[in-house]
Amino acid sequence: MDPSLLAVSIVVLLFVLLFAGMPIGFAMGLSAFIGTLLLIDLQAALALLGQTAYETAVTYNLSVVPMFVLMGYIAGAARLSESLYRACNAWLGHRRGGLALATIGGCGAFAAICGSSLATAATMAQIALPEMRRYGYDDRLATGSVAAGGTIGILIPPSIIMVIYGLLTETSISKLFLAGFLPGILTVAGFMLAIAVMTQINPRLGPPAERAPARERLLALRSVWGPVALFLLVIGGLYIGVFSPTEAASIGAVGAFALGILNRALTARAVGQSLLDTVKTTAQIFTILIGAILFNNFLILASMPTLVSGWITALPLGKTAILLVIIGMYFILGCLLDSLAMILLTIPIVFPIISALGYDPVWFGIIIVMVVELGLITPPIGMNVFIIKGIARDVPLYTIFRGVTPFIVAQIVLILILIAFPQIALWLPSTMG
Repeated sequence: MDPSLLAVSIVVLLFVLLFAGMPIGFAMGLSAFIGTLLLIDLQAALALLGQTAYETAVTYNLSVVPMFVLMGYIAGAARLSESLYRACNAWLGHRRGGLALATIGGCGAFAAICGSSLATAATMAQIALPEMRRYGYDDRLATGSVAAGGTIGILIPPSIIMVIYGLLTETSISKLFLAGFLPGILTVAGFMLAIAVMTQINPRLGPPAERAPARERLLALRSVWGPVALFLLVIGGLYIGVFSPTEAASIGAVGAFALGILNRALTARAVGQSLLDTVKTTAQIFTILIGAILFNNFLILASMPTLVSGWITALPLGKTAILLVIIGMYFILGCLLDSLAMILLTIPIVFPIISALGYDPVWFGIIIVMVVELGLITPPIGMNVFIIKGIARDVPLYTIFRGVTPFIVAQIVLILILIAFPQIALWLPSTMG
Protein backbone atom coordinates (compact mmCIF):
# COMPACT_ATOMS: atom_id res chain seq x y z
CA MET A 1 0.00 0.00 0.00
CA ASP A 2 1.14 3.54 -0.73
CA PRO A 3 2.63 5.04 2.50
CA SER A 4 0.50 8.20 2.25
CA LEU A 5 -2.71 6.22 1.81
CA LEU A 6 -1.69 3.94 4.70
CA ALA A 7 -1.02 6.95 6.94
CA VAL A 8 -4.48 8.37 6.18
CA SER A 9 -6.05 4.98 6.92
CA ILE A 10 -4.23 4.72 10.26
CA VAL A 11 -5.35 8.24 11.23
CA VAL A 12 -8.94 7.20 10.47
CA LEU A 13 -8.41 4.05 12.57
CA LEU A 14 -7.14 6.21 15.44
CA PHE A 15 -10.32 8.29 15.50
CA VAL A 16 -12.49 5.17 15.22
CA LEU A 17 -10.76 3.73 18.29
CA LEU A 18 -11.15 7.03 20.15
CA PHE A 19 -14.85 7.29 19.41
CA ALA A 20 -15.21 3.64 20.44
CA GLY A 21 -14.00 4.67 23.89
CA MET A 22 -10.41 3.39 23.93
CA PRO A 23 -8.06 5.54 26.08
CA ILE A 24 -6.12 7.86 23.84
CA GLY A 25 -2.64 6.62 24.77
CA PHE A 26 -3.55 3.03 23.92
CA ALA A 27 -5.42 4.10 20.76
CA MET A 28 -2.37 5.96 19.44
CA GLY A 29 -0.02 3.12 20.38
CA LEU A 30 -2.18 0.40 18.78
CA SER A 31 -2.74 2.44 15.60
CA ALA A 32 1.00 3.13 15.32
CA PHE A 33 1.86 -0.53 15.89
CA ILE A 34 -0.55 -1.68 13.15
CA GLY A 35 0.73 1.00 10.77
CA THR A 36 4.38 0.11 11.37
CA LEU A 37 3.56 -3.58 11.00
CA LEU A 38 1.95 -2.97 7.60
CA LEU A 39 4.66 -0.53 6.50
CA ILE A 40 7.70 -2.60 7.54
CA ASP A 41 7.33 -5.88 9.45
CA LEU A 42 6.41 -7.41 12.80
CA GLN A 43 9.95 -7.47 14.23
CA ALA A 44 10.50 -3.78 13.52
CA ALA A 45 7.13 -2.85 15.01
CA LEU A 46 7.84 -4.79 18.21
CA ALA A 47 11.34 -3.33 18.49
CA LEU A 48 10.03 0.21 18.05
CA LEU A 49 7.36 -0.38 20.69
CA GLY A 50 9.80 -1.66 23.29
CA GLN A 51 12.50 0.90 22.59
CA THR A 52 10.09 3.85 22.71
CA ALA A 53 8.52 2.76 26.00
CA TYR A 54 11.93 2.21 27.62
CA GLU A 55 13.57 5.41 26.40
CA THR A 56 10.58 7.55 27.40
CA ALA A 57 10.50 6.07 30.90
CA VAL A 58 14.21 6.65 31.57
CA THR A 59 14.54 10.13 30.04
CA TYR A 60 15.89 12.45 32.74
CA ASN A 61 14.32 15.60 31.31
CA LEU A 62 10.85 14.08 31.73
CA SER A 63 11.36 13.81 35.49
CA VAL A 64 10.19 17.43 35.60
CA VAL A 65 6.64 16.19 34.90
CA PRO A 66 6.00 14.14 38.08
CA MET A 67 7.70 16.82 40.19
CA PHE A 68 5.40 19.60 38.98
CA VAL A 69 2.39 17.27 39.27
CA LEU A 70 3.39 16.50 42.87
CA MET A 71 3.86 20.20 43.57
CA GLY A 72 0.28 20.88 42.44
CA TYR A 73 -1.24 18.05 44.47
CA ILE A 74 0.69 18.97 47.62
CA ALA A 75 -0.32 22.62 47.19
CA GLY A 76 -3.96 21.57 46.93
CA ALA A 77 -3.73 19.27 49.95
CA ALA A 78 -2.03 22.06 51.93
CA ARG A 79 -5.05 24.30 51.22
CA LEU A 80 -2.92 26.99 49.63
CA SER A 81 -5.73 27.49 47.13
CA GLU A 82 -8.11 28.47 49.92
CA SER A 83 -5.86 31.25 51.23
CA LEU A 84 -5.41 32.59 47.69
CA TYR A 85 -9.16 32.62 47.05
CA ARG A 86 -9.94 34.22 50.41
CA ALA A 87 -7.43 36.99 49.73
CA CYS A 88 -8.94 37.72 46.31
CA ASN A 89 -12.42 37.55 47.79
CA ALA A 90 -11.54 40.02 50.55
CA TRP A 91 -10.44 42.60 47.98
CA LEU A 92 -12.92 41.94 45.16
CA GLY A 93 -15.97 40.21 46.64
CA HIS A 94 -17.93 43.41 47.39
CA ARG A 95 -17.98 44.42 43.72
CA ARG A 96 -20.64 43.44 41.20
CA GLY A 97 -19.66 39.93 40.14
CA GLY A 98 -16.93 40.13 42.77
CA LEU A 99 -16.96 36.47 43.76
CA ALA A 100 -16.49 35.50 40.11
CA LEU A 101 -13.67 38.04 39.86
CA ALA A 102 -12.13 36.51 42.98
CA THR A 103 -12.45 33.07 41.39
CA ILE A 104 -10.51 34.18 38.32
CA GLY A 105 -7.90 35.85 40.51
CA GLY A 106 -7.64 32.79 42.72
CA CYS A 107 -7.27 30.51 39.70
CA GLY A 108 -4.51 32.70 38.31
CA ALA A 109 -2.68 32.72 41.64
CA PHE A 110 -3.07 28.97 42.17
CA ALA A 111 -1.89 28.37 38.60
CA ALA A 112 1.46 29.80 39.69
CA ILE A 113 2.00 26.75 41.91
CA CYS A 114 0.05 24.15 39.94
CA GLY A 115 0.80 23.16 36.35
CA SER A 116 -2.55 21.53 35.55
CA SER A 117 -5.76 23.16 34.34
CA LEU A 118 -7.92 20.25 35.47
CA ALA A 119 -6.45 20.36 38.97
CA THR A 120 -6.89 24.15 39.13
CA ALA A 121 -10.53 23.91 38.02
CA ALA A 122 -11.36 21.04 40.40
CA THR A 123 -9.65 22.66 43.38
CA MET A 124 -11.14 26.12 42.93
CA ALA A 125 -14.61 24.76 42.15
CA GLN A 126 -14.86 23.14 45.56
CA ILE A 127 -14.02 26.47 47.21
CA ALA A 128 -15.71 29.06 44.99
CA LEU A 129 -18.95 27.41 43.86
CA PRO A 130 -20.52 27.10 47.35
CA GLU A 131 -19.65 30.73 48.08
CA MET A 132 -21.18 32.03 44.83
CA ARG A 133 -24.31 29.96 45.34
CA ARG A 134 -24.66 31.32 48.87
CA TYR A 135 -24.93 34.84 47.41
CA GLY A 136 -27.38 33.84 44.66
CA TYR A 137 -25.05 33.90 41.67
CA ASP A 138 -26.49 32.70 38.39
CA ASP A 139 -25.29 29.17 37.61
CA ARG A 140 -23.97 30.32 34.22
CA LEU A 141 -21.59 32.86 35.73
CA ALA A 142 -20.65 30.69 38.71
CA THR A 143 -19.76 27.55 36.76
CA GLY A 144 -18.44 29.40 33.71
CA SER A 145 -15.97 31.48 35.71
CA VAL A 146 -14.53 28.42 37.47
CA ALA A 147 -14.26 26.37 34.25
CA ALA A 148 -12.64 29.26 32.37
CA GLY A 149 -10.42 30.25 35.30
CA GLY A 150 -9.10 26.71 35.46
CA THR A 151 -7.64 27.01 31.96
CA ILE A 152 -5.13 29.55 33.27
CA GLY A 153 -3.43 26.64 35.03
CA ILE A 154 -1.45 25.71 31.91
CA LEU A 155 -0.51 29.27 30.92
CA ILE A 156 0.93 30.85 34.06
CA PRO A 157 4.10 28.88 34.87
CA PRO A 158 4.78 26.19 35.85
CA SER A 159 2.93 24.34 33.08
CA ILE A 160 3.11 20.67 32.13
CA ILE A 161 1.97 21.47 28.58
CA MET A 162 4.87 23.92 28.19
CA VAL A 163 7.29 21.27 29.45
CA ILE A 164 6.06 18.76 26.84
CA TYR A 165 6.15 21.38 24.07
CA GLY A 166 9.68 22.41 25.06
CA LEU A 167 10.92 18.81 25.03
CA LEU A 168 9.28 18.08 21.67
CA THR A 169 10.66 21.18 19.95
CA GLU A 170 13.95 21.51 21.89
CA THR A 171 12.84 24.96 23.04
CA SER A 172 14.08 26.34 26.36
CA ILE A 173 11.54 25.43 29.05
CA SER A 174 12.78 28.29 31.22
CA LYS A 175 12.05 30.78 28.42
CA LEU A 176 8.62 29.23 27.83
CA PHE A 177 7.76 29.62 31.51
CA LEU A 178 8.80 33.27 31.52
CA ALA A 179 7.00 33.89 28.23
CA GLY A 180 3.75 32.62 29.71
CA PHE A 181 3.76 35.00 32.65
CA LEU A 182 2.58 38.25 31.00
CA PRO A 183 0.03 36.52 28.69
CA GLY A 184 -1.23 34.76 31.82
CA ILE A 185 -1.73 38.07 33.61
CA LEU A 186 -3.41 39.42 30.46
CA THR A 187 -5.75 36.41 30.42
CA VAL A 188 -6.72 37.01 34.04
CA ALA A 189 -7.45 40.65 33.20
CA GLY A 190 -9.38 39.68 30.06
CA PHE A 191 -11.58 37.21 31.92
CA MET A 192 -12.22 39.76 34.67
CA LEU A 193 -13.23 42.30 32.01
CA ALA A 194 -15.65 39.75 30.53
CA ILE A 195 -17.24 39.30 33.97
CA ALA A 196 -17.47 43.08 34.45
CA VAL A 197 -19.23 43.47 31.08
CA MET A 198 -21.65 40.59 31.78
CA THR A 199 -22.62 41.89 35.20
CA GLN A 200 -22.92 45.43 33.89
CA ILE A 201 -25.44 44.22 31.30
CA ASN A 202 -27.25 41.95 33.78
CA PRO A 203 -26.45 42.75 37.44
CA ARG A 204 -28.53 39.78 38.65
CA LEU A 205 -25.87 37.39 37.31
CA GLY A 206 -23.51 38.25 40.18
CA PRO A 207 -24.76 40.36 43.11
CA PRO A 208 -22.06 41.89 45.33
CA ALA A 209 -21.11 40.35 48.68
CA GLU A 210 -20.35 42.24 51.88
CA ARG A 211 -17.33 44.54 51.92
CA ALA A 212 -14.54 43.08 54.04
CA PRO A 213 -13.09 45.39 56.74
CA ALA A 214 -9.66 46.85 56.07
CA ARG A 215 -8.10 44.74 58.82
CA GLU A 216 -9.49 41.55 57.26
CA ARG A 217 -8.07 42.53 53.87
CA LEU A 218 -4.60 43.03 55.30
CA LEU A 219 -4.77 39.75 57.20
CA ALA A 220 -5.83 38.02 53.98
CA LEU A 221 -2.73 39.37 52.24
CA ARG A 222 -0.56 38.07 55.06
CA SER A 223 -1.94 34.58 54.52
CA VAL A 224 -0.67 34.38 50.92
CA TRP A 225 3.02 35.05 51.59
CA GLY A 226 3.80 31.35 51.29
CA PRO A 227 2.45 30.73 47.76
CA VAL A 228 3.97 34.02 46.58
CA ALA A 229 7.37 33.10 48.03
CA LEU A 230 7.17 29.65 46.47
CA PHE A 231 6.37 31.08 43.04
CA LEU A 232 9.18 33.63 43.27
CA LEU A 233 11.60 30.93 44.36
CA VAL A 234 10.78 28.59 41.47
CA ILE A 235 10.41 31.13 38.66
CA GLY A 236 13.07 33.48 40.03
CA GLY A 237 15.54 30.60 40.17
CA LEU A 238 14.78 29.77 36.54
CA TYR A 239 15.04 33.43 35.53
CA ILE A 240 18.51 34.01 36.95
CA GLY A 241 19.70 30.58 35.91
CA VAL A 242 20.23 29.06 39.34
CA PHE A 243 17.87 26.12 38.71
CA SER A 244 17.25 23.89 35.74
CA PRO A 245 13.54 23.16 35.11
CA THR A 246 13.87 19.74 36.75
CA GLU A 247 15.59 21.21 39.81
CA ALA A 248 12.99 23.99 40.00
CA ALA A 249 10.19 21.42 39.92
CA SER A 250 11.80 19.42 42.72
CA ILE A 251 12.34 22.53 44.83
CA GLY A 252 8.74 23.56 44.17
CA ALA A 253 7.41 20.20 45.38
CA VAL A 254 9.54 20.37 48.54
CA GLY A 255 8.52 24.02 49.06
CA ALA A 256 4.82 23.18 48.81
CA PHE A 257 5.33 20.37 51.33
CA ALA A 258 7.14 22.73 53.71
CA LEU A 259 4.33 25.31 53.46
CA GLY A 260 1.79 22.62 54.23
CA ILE A 261 3.73 21.66 57.35
CA LEU A 262 4.02 25.30 58.45
CA ASN A 263 0.28 25.84 57.90
CA ARG A 264 -0.45 22.62 59.80
CA ALA A 265 -2.73 21.68 56.92
CA LEU A 266 -1.00 18.48 55.80
CA THR A 267 -1.78 15.12 57.32
CA ALA A 268 -0.07 11.80 56.66
CA ARG A 269 -3.17 10.68 54.81
CA ALA A 270 -3.18 13.82 52.63
CA VAL A 271 0.48 13.36 51.74
CA GLY A 272 -0.12 9.69 50.89
CA GLN A 273 -3.10 10.59 48.70
CA SER A 274 -1.06 13.29 46.95
CA LEU A 275 1.69 10.79 46.19
CA LEU A 276 -0.83 8.26 44.91
CA ASP A 277 -2.56 10.87 42.73
CA THR A 278 0.83 11.95 41.39
CA VAL A 279 1.64 8.37 40.38
CA LYS A 280 -1.75 7.97 38.66
CA THR A 281 -1.51 11.28 36.78
CA THR A 282 2.12 10.69 35.77
CA ALA A 283 1.25 7.20 34.51
CA GLN A 284 -1.57 8.67 32.41
CA ILE A 285 0.71 11.36 30.98
CA PHE A 286 3.49 8.90 30.16
CA THR A 287 1.03 6.46 28.55
CA ILE A 288 -0.23 9.22 26.28
CA LEU A 289 3.35 10.36 25.64
CA ILE A 290 4.55 6.87 24.64
CA GLY A 291 1.52 6.34 22.40
CA ALA A 292 2.03 9.72 20.74
CA ILE A 293 5.75 9.11 20.14
CA LEU A 294 4.94 5.74 18.54
CA PHE A 295 2.30 7.37 16.37
CA ASN A 296 4.63 10.20 15.34
CA ASN A 297 7.38 7.71 14.50
CA PHE A 298 4.96 5.90 12.22
CA LEU A 299 3.96 9.17 10.52
CA ILE A 300 7.64 9.98 9.97
CA LEU A 301 8.20 6.54 8.40
CA ALA A 302 5.26 7.27 6.12
CA SER A 303 6.74 10.73 5.27
CA MET A 304 3.56 12.47 6.39
CA PRO A 305 5.19 15.49 8.14
CA THR A 306 7.16 16.30 4.97
CA LEU A 307 4.09 15.95 2.76
CA VAL A 308 1.85 18.04 5.01
CA SER A 309 4.51 20.72 5.53
CA GLY A 310 5.10 20.97 1.80
CA TRP A 311 1.39 21.18 1.07
CA ILE A 312 0.72 23.93 3.63
CA THR A 313 3.76 26.06 2.77
CA ALA A 314 2.85 25.79 -0.92
CA LEU A 315 -0.57 27.35 -0.31
CA PRO A 316 -0.97 30.77 -1.98
CA LEU A 317 -1.23 32.47 1.42
CA GLY A 318 0.91 34.84 3.46
CA LYS A 319 2.64 33.66 6.62
CA THR A 320 -0.01 35.24 8.86
CA ALA A 321 -2.81 33.54 6.95
CA ILE A 322 -1.05 30.18 7.26
CA LEU A 323 -0.64 30.79 11.00
CA LEU A 324 -4.38 31.49 11.28
CA VAL A 325 -5.14 28.29 9.35
CA ILE A 326 -3.00 26.33 11.83
CA ILE A 327 -4.70 28.01 14.80
CA GLY A 328 -8.09 27.20 13.27
CA MET A 329 -7.03 23.57 12.94
CA TYR A 330 -6.08 23.53 16.63
CA PHE A 331 -9.39 25.08 17.58
CA ILE A 332 -11.26 22.27 15.76
CA LEU A 333 -9.02 19.57 17.25
CA GLY A 334 -9.51 21.09 20.69
CA CYS A 335 -13.22 20.26 20.40
CA LEU A 336 -12.37 16.58 19.86
CA LEU A 337 -9.07 15.68 21.57
CA ASP A 338 -7.43 15.84 24.98
CA SER A 339 -5.08 18.85 25.22
CA LEU A 340 -1.91 16.83 25.84
CA ALA A 341 -2.69 14.36 23.04
CA MET A 342 -3.38 17.26 20.68
CA ILE A 343 0.05 18.77 21.39
CA LEU A 344 1.84 15.44 21.04
CA LEU A 345 0.10 14.52 17.79
CA THR A 346 0.41 17.80 15.95
CA ILE A 347 3.62 19.53 17.02
CA PRO A 348 5.96 17.20 15.07
CA ILE A 349 4.01 18.10 11.93
CA VAL A 350 3.24 21.76 12.61
CA PHE A 351 6.50 22.92 14.15
CA PRO A 352 8.63 22.52 10.98
CA ILE A 353 6.10 24.71 9.17
CA ILE A 354 6.32 27.38 11.87
CA SER A 355 10.12 27.25 11.76
CA ALA A 356 10.13 27.56 7.96
CA LEU A 357 7.89 30.63 8.23
CA GLY A 358 10.36 32.24 10.63
CA TYR A 359 8.15 32.46 13.72
CA ASP A 360 9.75 32.44 17.16
CA PRO A 361 9.29 28.98 18.76
CA VAL A 362 8.84 30.46 22.25
CA TRP A 363 6.08 32.80 21.07
CA PHE A 364 4.39 30.04 19.09
CA GLY A 365 4.46 27.81 22.17
CA ILE A 366 2.47 30.39 24.11
CA ILE A 367 0.01 30.77 21.23
CA ILE A 368 -0.52 27.01 21.19
CA VAL A 369 -1.05 26.89 24.96
CA MET A 370 -3.69 29.62 24.68
CA VAL A 371 -5.46 27.75 21.88
CA VAL A 372 -5.29 24.54 23.92
CA GLU A 373 -6.96 26.49 26.74
CA LEU A 374 -9.92 27.01 24.42
CA GLY A 375 -10.19 23.27 23.87
CA LEU A 376 -10.63 22.78 27.62
CA ILE A 377 -13.93 24.71 27.61
CA THR A 378 -15.34 24.18 24.11
CA PRO A 379 -17.95 21.51 23.32
CA PRO A 380 -18.28 18.59 22.93
CA ILE A 381 -15.22 17.52 24.99
CA GLY A 382 -14.42 20.56 27.18
CA MET A 383 -12.64 18.66 29.97
CA ASN A 384 -12.87 21.58 32.43
CA VAL A 385 -16.62 21.76 31.84
CA PHE A 386 -17.01 18.10 32.70
CA ILE A 387 -14.88 18.57 35.82
CA ILE A 388 -17.27 21.32 36.98
CA LYS A 389 -20.26 19.19 36.03
CA GLY A 390 -18.94 16.42 38.27
CA ILE A 391 -18.86 18.84 41.22
CA ALA A 392 -22.06 20.80 40.47
CA ARG A 393 -24.15 17.77 39.54
CA ASP A 394 -27.48 19.64 39.58
CA VAL A 395 -26.36 22.14 36.91
CA PRO A 396 -27.20 21.05 33.35
CA LEU A 397 -24.22 20.64 31.03
CA TYR A 398 -25.61 23.15 28.51
CA THR A 399 -25.81 25.77 31.28
CA ILE A 400 -22.08 25.43 31.96
CA PHE A 401 -21.28 25.64 28.24
CA ARG A 402 -23.42 28.78 28.02
CA GLY A 403 -21.51 30.17 30.98
CA VAL A 404 -18.10 29.72 29.35
CA THR A 405 -19.14 31.29 26.02
CA PRO A 406 -18.16 34.90 26.98
CA PHE A 407 -14.78 33.60 28.16
CA ILE A 408 -14.26 31.81 24.85
CA VAL A 409 -14.85 35.12 23.05
CA ALA A 410 -12.42 36.86 25.43
CA GLN A 411 -9.78 34.18 24.85
CA ILE A 412 -10.05 34.51 21.07
CA VAL A 413 -9.54 38.27 21.38
CA LEU A 414 -6.51 37.68 23.63
CA ILE A 415 -4.98 35.28 21.09
CA LEU A 416 -5.40 37.88 18.33
CA ILE A 417 -3.74 40.50 20.58
CA LEU A 418 -0.78 38.19 21.16
CA ILE A 419 -0.47 37.55 17.41
CA ALA A 420 -0.46 41.29 16.76
CA PHE A 421 1.98 42.05 19.60
CA PRO A 422 4.42 39.12 20.04
CA GLN A 423 6.57 41.11 22.48
CA ILE A 424 3.95 40.57 25.17
CA ALA A 425 5.30 37.02 25.36
CA LEU A 426 8.87 37.60 24.23
CA TRP A 427 9.94 40.59 26.33
CA LEU A 428 10.49 38.78 29.64
CA PRO A 429 12.52 35.87 28.15
CA SER A 430 14.67 38.41 26.28
CA THR A 431 15.81 39.88 29.61
CA MET A 432 17.25 36.57 30.87
CA GLY A 433 20.96 36.49 31.51
